[in-house]
Amino acid sequence: MLAAARQAALVATVPLPYQPLRQALDKRTNVEARMCFYLSGLFTAAEEIQHHLDAGVPVVVESYFARCLTTHRALGAQLGITLPSWLPTPATYHLVCDDDERQRRLAGRNKPVSRWDSLIETVTERVTDAYASFPMHRVDTTGHSPDEVLRVIMDTETQGAHPHADSEPVGAHAHVLPAVPRHAAGTCRP
Repeated sequence: MLAAARQAALVATVPLPYQPLRQALDKRTNVEARMCFYLSGLFTAAEEIQHHLDAGVPVVVESYFARCLTTHRALGAQLGITLPSWLPTPATYHLVCDDDERQRRLAGRNKPVSRWDSLIETVTERVTDAYASFPMHRVDTTGHSPDEVLRVIMDTETQGAHPHADSEPVGAHAHVLPAVPRHAAGTCRP
């Protein structure tokens, strides 16, 4: 809906050729291998995203590096990652809702629940805490239809400061996603 409203290209962040491997990998238990797989898909998608942006076409994705990194950190990944400076900086919208509505929505999904889906439900507070290190617009979707949420997103200013965004500088260039926050020892925060 957002891509149509913004007349944007919708880019899959797990590209189609990755899908069969995704299904096989999601049956495995190695969180670092899973994280590397998703990062590979994102870097592949980032090339497509940049191609669209270079052509003047806006882009919408369902998730980007912040989601991959926060999810895998919450699941225990210990890899230290520094994102390259050439990545396009997204205007990120973190859609949230109260827990009762979230559980109702999850129960109504028509998709098989993977081992990873179940695991992430045990660490939701860690995911929320990890998201706090990324600048993003928080949109509460509780009790709102998809059309209402779309209107909120369309009305949100995507340039400059936002009350729910991290106020720290995002990097030397306006088009660069900030490096992943790191401990002094050089490892990602758990």
